[in-house]
Amino acid sequence: MKVSVVLGTRPEIIKMSPLIRELEKRDVDFNVVHSGQHYDDEVSGIFFRQLELDEPDRYLSVGSGSQGEQTGRALMKLEKAFQELGTEIVLVQGDTNTVLAGALAGVKMGLTVGHVEAGLRSYDYRMPEEYNRRLADHSSHLLFAPTEECSETLKNESVWGDIHITGNTVIDACIQNMDIAEKNADLSFEVPEKFVLVTAHRAENVDDPNVQENFIETFRAMDIPMIYPIHPRAEERFKMNDNLKRLKDIENMKLVPPQGYLEFLLLMKESEFIITDSGGIQEEATAPNIRKKVLVLRESTERPEAVEAGYCTVVGTKKEKMIKEIEDLKKEAWSPDKSPYGNGKAAEKIVDILERYKQEPYEASSHM
Repeated sequence: MKVSVVLGTRPEIIKMSPLIRELEKRDVDFNVVHSGQHYDDEVSGIFFRQLELDEPDRYLSVGSGSQGEQTGRALMKLEKAFQELGTEIVLVQGDTNTVLAGALAGVKMGLTVGHVEAGLRSYDYRMPEEYNRRLADHSSHLLFAPTEECSETLKNESVWGDIHITGNTVIDACIQNMDIAEKNADLSFEVPEKFVLVTAHRAENVDDPNVQENFIETFRAMDIPMIYPIHPRAEERFKMNDNLKRLKDIENMKLVPPQGYLEFLLLMKESEFIITDSGGIQEEATAPNIRKKVLVLRESTERPEAVEAGYCTVVGTKKEKMIKEIEDLKKEAWSPDKSPYGNGKAAEKIVDILERYKQEPYEASSHM
């Protein structure tokens, strides 16, 4: 059983790190293949060092480009890497172009594909990620669903692979890494005693001048300090629309560079609440050592469990709705349920399944 763990972006490194540690612990024959989709060291390479992970066995330097270009380059380079490494099982996580390319390369080569975090759906077809996650699910032999709801989604779509409910490895990562963060996080700026953590990076938001305007007007109305670690691409989009200076000039806004994972963990823990368009943060906020309310800057979310458990509220991108939800949050007591994404044992469950697979190999012909 030779396993290739495929990743290419910051969230994938974070969410696969507990799985990498568990594979190491059990002496499974595995390697790590990094597509290079996030090619800036600030948003990718630093995570390996901070999490004390070995450098990837293959770094493919896929880089940027259109959706098709990036996916196509990743597909070709991943196929070659799997051939060279003698891969038998491909593990991908999430909904990026790297995930889709990894799943397609694996299935085209007759390898067993496992999708970590399977079954998420936003049903927002403006988002390339929605197509990536659906296609990856329908290409995978082993589907590791984080929740019962995700499992039901997969069953309703009649996927061909075997479905396993495991919890989400992001909770494992938060639990494992918070102690390291509190000891080693190095914030290069002053952090107010009370602040709101802000992130916005999705193309459907930061590429739209009207959405940018709504964000700026909402942030201007905030009466509490905000810290916004801004992604280079988002910064460039604000600049293109002559909005970067306006963003910087907001009295309570502190724009800072992208933060390392440990620094960001600490910011989440210390914040009053979080405003974001990120999917992963909606999950991380539910970890037992973070537990923060999240206002989601999107029209829908593929994490409905976090909404149902009381952690997340989808507020859209119109200033009136955003401002109202912020004001309501300040007035109301907040008491969420336990995390819907498990107890931090997801990586153990996934490797248990792989160990069973070693004894009873998956017969693709009987499913596909």
